[in-house]
Order: sequence, then C-alpha cells, then structure tokens
Amino acid sequence: MENFPVINMEKLNGEERGATMEKIKDACENWGFFELLNHGIPYELLDTVERMTKEHYKKCMEQRFKELVASKALEGVQAEVNDMDWESTFHLRHLPESNLSEIPDLQDEYRKVMKEFALKLEKLAEELLDLLCENLGIEKGYLKKAFYGSKGPTFGTKVSNYPPCPKPELFKGLRAHTDAGGIILLFQDDKVSGLQLLKDGQWIDVPPMRHSIVINIGDQLEVITNGKYKSVLHRVIAQTNGNRMSIASFYNPGSDAVIYPVPAMVEKDQAEEKNVNVYPKFVFEDYMKLYAGLKFQAKEPRFEAMKAATEANVKLGPIATA
Repeated sequence: MENFPVINMEKLNGEERGATMEKIKDACENWGFFELLNHGIPYELLDTVERMTKEHYKKCMEQRFKELVASKALEGVQAEVNDMDWESTFHLRHLPESNLSEIPDLQDEYRKVMKEFALKLEKLAEELLDLLCENLGIEKGYLKKAFYGSKGPTFGTKVSNYPPCPKPELFKGLRAHTDAGGIILLFQDDKVSGLQLLKDGQWIDVPPMRHSIVINIGDQLEVITNGKYKSVLHRVIAQTNGNRMSIASFYNPGSDAVIYPVPAMVEKDQAEEKNVNVYPKFVFEDYMKLYAGLKFQAKEPRFEAMKAATEANVKLGPIATA
C-alpha cells in the first residue's frame, strides 16, 4: 500500500510547487484525504488549543461521559453496538454567526483561543479551495463562490474526545461515514491514533503527526467536481488506552447555496464518455436534512434521492431545472 499523502505547504512557494500540486491532485482523486505540514497556523496556537481542549474535557465532560456509560450499562454489553459512538462531543458554530458565547462551561480564555483558531482554519480552507480550483482547471474563487449562498458559507467545529474503551471490539469510536459538507480540516491527537479511511477495500490508519492538519473531501465537493474528487468512508477505532482528542472543522456551503457540478467539467466528462451519470442539483440545506437520518449509510442513495427530488421539482423550484 502506498504511503498516506503528506503535503508540505512550504513547497508551494518554490521550485517544487508543480510536484506539490500534483501530490494534492493525486490525494484528492485517489485518497479523499491528505495531511498538511507547514500550513501557516502557529504551532504555539495549536499547543494551546490542545492543552485547553484536554483540560476542558477533564474538568467538564469526563464525569458526564462516565455517568452516561454507567446509566446505559455499557461496560456490561456482550454484543456489538451499532447505534452509538464511544465519543464525547460538543459543537461550535463560527459562520454565518458564532455561537461561541452560548456554549456553557467554556472558560473565556478557551473561547478566545477557539475563535482565533477558527479564523486561521477558515483562511486555510479558502486557500485550499483555490488550490483545488487550480488543479481542476476552473477559475480561482469558483469553489468559494459555489459555497457562498446568500449569507456566506457555514463553518463549524466538532470537538471530540474518545475516552479509553474497555471493549473496543464491540464499540466504534465513530461509525463509518462520509462527511456531508465541503472541505474538512482536522486537528487530531498526535499520540493516540484511531482514525482510519477505506481505500481499495482496506482500512488504512491516518497517521497522527504533531502539528499537522488532516484534510478530507466532503460529499459536496464530490458533487461539484462531478465525481472527480470523492468523499471516502472513514471511522474512528475505539482504543483501550489513552484519550484521543479530535477537533474537526467543517467549511461547508451556506444553507441556501445551490450545489451542482461544474458545467464545463460535466461537458468534458460527457465528451470523453466519463461520469455520464451527472450528479444532482440541489439546495445544501435539503441535502443536510436527508443526511441527518442517513449519515451512517452509503452516500449513493442520498445522491439518488436528491436527484429524484430535483427531477420531481420538489422544493427547489425552477432553479432545479435551469
């Protein structure tokens, strides 16, 4: 098996730019994931985010998780559990409006640090989208514009901890799924592993690397690129030792953004008789409503359902058939 793709972003500024862009292209087309080094987010900030996230879990969430495990008698289960994940989470919203001030139990300093971190990640996400535009041969800014909607993109963060699990053979830290949105930026624990992706029928570890940001492709980028880039199944394996931290930030289309494949890419694919089954056109919010109940199922039926809704002109109005 080839090595997991690791991209050194510093090399985009010199004579190795072409080779680095090729690595990003290969990662998007064949992996759906890659890991970034020298991404421009200060390491001191990452260290502070990690320290404060782990402190917050210890102080505010660990006991709650233990109580949940006890209340559901989870330590005594004998069969595989398929309807829950062995994780402790909370969610932050940054765009179009922040909810940071509304999240209980967060220290003011932690709120301030997470706000600064989100701004850096937002900038990195937009930089990456333009690199993808370049590789796809579409105009700079196209993907950001495609995500925009009437109020800009949506951007949020899922802060997760995966506590030690006494029976990892019966629980998943997080069940296998593809991500619904656009581009995902993950700051993960560099000591406790667990994240895996499915490639060529095999589960492959996403290596923990200090100060790296892991990137993966969401369903919306698969649609917009007419399947050239694909979202891939990934999961988190529960571990018996260590508490794994995971901070995943989702740079997604605005709720009312209309998502559809790049017309020029569709025409090119049809001319070359590739991907003749064009992906559907839909409003992102409608896709999210469908995804909410089907997250842990295959993505293809979701695309088919959106296609059927579009063809029936359900809720989308004339724009669906434009």
